[in-house]
Amino acid sequence: MILAQQTEILLLDEPTTYLDIAYQIELLNIFRKLNQQQGRTVVAVLHDLNQACRYADNLVVMVKGKIIAQGEPKSIINQALIKQVFDLECQIIPDPVVGTPMIVPC
Repeated sequence: MILAQQTEILLLDEPTTYLDIAYQIELLNIFRKLNQQQGRTVVAVLHDLNQACRYADNLVVMVKGKIIAQGEPKSIINQALIKQVFDLECQIIPDPVVGTPMIVPC
């Protein structure tokens, strides 16, 4: 429906939830094309951190309604942030396909 309405701004709350991985990627690629080719603004809540890092130009990391970090994934995603927000020990490595941060739990 949002595609048919051709709105300039898309606000999406967990649009990939309950989708198989192939459909998640297909949908995220559609949103990317809408942004890059048609200039639409896409704001999405994604709980998959690796997908968020891969597809977002800008991330906003929140805890209990407060912004903890904001910016490009490469500039804000680090082990300390993931530990602070999720209490998770991890390694941050470059995504082998696109080079964005990829979070690997320890």
